[in-house]
Amino acid sequence: MSAVWDLPDFDEHEGVHLIREPKSGLTAVIAVHSTALGPAAGGVRFWHYADNNTAITDALRLSRGMSYKNAMADLPLGGGKGVVLAPAPGATITEAQLLAFGDAVESLGGKYVTAEDVGMSEERMKVIATRTRHVSGLPVAEGGAGGDPGPFTAMGVYLGVKAAAKRALGVDSMQGVRVAIQGIGSVGGGLARLLAADGAVLTIADVNTDRAQAMGADLGTTVVSTDTVLATDCDIVSPNALGAILDETSIAALKCKAVAGGANNQLRQAAHGKLLADRGILYAPDYVINAGGIINVGLEYLGQGDRAEVEARIARIPDRLVQVWDEADRTGQPSSDVADSIARRLIGRV
Repeated sequence: MSAVWDLPDFDEHEGVHLIREPKSGLTAVIAVHSTALGPAAGGVRFWHYADNNTAITDALRLSRGMSYKNAMADLPLGGGKGVVLAPAPGATITEAQLLAFGDAVESLGGKYVTAEDVGMSEERMKVIATRTRHVSGLPVAEGGAGGDPGPFTAMGVYLGVKAAAKRALGVDSMQGVRVAIQGIGSVGGGLARLLAADGAVLTIADVNTDRAQAMGADLGTTVVSTDTVLATDCDIVSPNALGAILDETSIAALKCKAVAGGANNQLRQAAHGKLLADRGILYAPDYVINAGGIINVGLEYLGQGDRAEVEARIARIPDRLVQVWDEADRTGQPSSDVADSIARRLIGRV
């Protein structure tokens, strides 16, 4: 195993905490990228990784993305991420492990604020919250900020997809716009329903084929395999599953005018943003378009507004995308690089 600071995705992180609690069997990583704007906020995911370096790399990439996401969403929060390693695919996290993770968060004294991500839930956040107050995404009263971030992420991605359609296709309506959605969980599924209601023509795929078939029947959409969905002949490809899916091979196979989706870290490497630009494919930087969830749980933690304020801030996501695209047009730089530059300026890492 490499030293953490020798890993390619180490970006002068303020702290990378490797956690092992033998009694519960917890193995976890908490990566704190930046606290320049406030406490490092970002969810915790429960996932099985091929090896420890892959898990640490995921935490490094995701925490940096959270620094950028929170800065671009104008939130007074830094960027962090938690990763709890599942011992095997399909494993279930135990209550003892949740409690131990809460203790680990508490030990950082408020430097890191956690919330739910892949493999977590409101109920699991409630368990973690018995050991630390530095947690968000908890059940809230109707009209309040907080709760499951998924629907709010989906709303922001939906608005971003519409902005991408206007920019790349010159249309103000999604009626008849062909969108291929990879992943129909909380975010992708919510996006699919919103787009279907607008009359978009959808192609969907999910690793859970039963779920994909059920949604396909419900919405009257085409269902394809996860191996082929990115190469669908369409107007917009929307990745909403796990990251690192845009590389030389997949980008060469794209048959679309824009990529706009909620998955984190869609580019396998930063250089792949240029490949998209070279092909004339508009790219909505993931941490800009998918900020709806952190806007929701961030305002919950900060106590700075209700659901109406959350929705008002999510409605500004297209404006930030347009800012990025305009600067990309002016400078000739890929939109992914432009977004990184803006975000790094905001967190004082020029």
